Amino acid sequence: MAGTRSSARQAAAAGSSPASSEAKNTPAKASASSKRKSDTGSTPKSKRGKKSNGKAQKTIEETMPDDGDKDTGKDVETKGDNGAETQNGQDAATTDQALKEDADTVMEDSKDEDEDKNNAPADKSASDKADDSSKVEDTDSAEPKRATESDGDNSTENRTKGEADDTDGGAVKESSQREESTPSSILEKGIIYFFFRGRVGIDEPSNVSEIARSYIVLRPLPHGAKLGDGAVGDGGNNRLLALPKKVLPTSQRDRFMIFVEKTKSTMEDIKNTLQSSDYTTKTVGTRHTPAAAPIAEGVYAITTTGRESHLAYILTIPSELSEVQHDVGLQERGSFVTSVKNPQYEGPANTNLPKGPDYPQDVLEEFRSLRWMPLQPKLLDYENTQFIVISEGIGQLDKATEQQAEDGKHEKDTPLEEMEKLEHEDELRVKHLAGT
Repeated sequence: MAGTRSSARQAAAAGSSPASSEAKNTPAKASASSKRKSDTGSTPKSKRGKKSNGKAQKTIEETMPDDGDKDTGKDVETKGDNGAETQNGQDAATTDQALKEDADTVMEDSKDEDEDKNNAPADKSASDKADDSSKVEDTDSAEPKRATESDGDNSTENRTKGEADDTDGGAVKESSQREESTPSSILEKGIIYFFFRGRVGIDEPSNVSEIARSYIVLRPLPHGAKLGDGAVGDGGNNRLLALPKKVLPTSQRDRFMIFVEKTKSTMEDIKNTLQSSDYTTKTVGTRHTPAAAPIAEGVYAITTTGRESHLAYILTIPSELSEVQHDVGLQERGSFVTSVKNPQYEGPANTNLPKGPDYPQDVLEEFRSLRWMPLQPKLLDYENTQFIVISEGIGQLDKATEQQAEDGKHEKDTPLEEMEKLEHEDELRVKHLAGT
């Protein structure tokens, strides 16, 4: 399928090991023509921004189902540029400054829209909603039917040890062998999507200045899961993350905040949040807010290396990153040191959300007197959770996927090996969905 990283996969499909995907470590050349575009129906043409004239790539809608229509501590710690813990007096001020910059970015980005939106209707009309609904593809009809097995093949006595079972009636399959080989240092794994939304009237941003907001969607999978053919069933455990800076950090000097905007959501809920909208103002008439466009898809893992946590990803599509995708900070592979902000400590002025995460007392106690602590997947299930990401270097996964001694002792796969397996499976899945 056009848009997948098939050049690194042809040998793998012929029987090579998943490690062959390391050939992808060299970043692809920027190519504006390879930018992935949404196929969710027609939208008004952009007034600015480049158009991609490359081959159509698989859209995110085609790979997911449609489900129906105050500071009290003295020596608190945070993360330094290299991910190591440092005393509050050294790095806390730097991190707080990053929070302030994020808030300033949000305020600046929204300044040119506030007046209009104050005059706009609170809700879209029924006809507007109907128009938006028509833009979302009915993916169920486009997905190839999975081959059924005979009753004998499905019988318990004929199943071999470690054979995968469907967990959602789709592509996600549980495997006892995979569960045994997956390292314990992987706290969570799954499918990751990257989106950006253009500014009002700009459907296809050609540079970062034309982007209003960027998003990440995390779609967790079971620890021992593998991917087969078909659509990934919707477990309603998806998360929508917002990036106020609009870009990912590419230097260890960069420390950017990410906010959890929606949790425990269906993909349908997230698609609705990311849809386009039209509204009328008294000053300029009708304004068009474009839909958030999917710009990349891949697999991710949240890992622990003892005192640090990491978020690592490997892209599946597109096959080549465009200039604007590189400008957003995307790479074929990337990883970040991650730390979660303690909501019991106030940040600099204008950096706090109107409402913090509603953590239970036992979670708050885990922070102790620290301003930050390593990211745990469960914290992403609370809206308004704030966590910081620090780049570990362009295309680098070494620190994030470092094997832990205990896992090595039990001959488990390295985190990198598990991520490459999952990436290969996701690429094949998407390719088969396209009928290629």
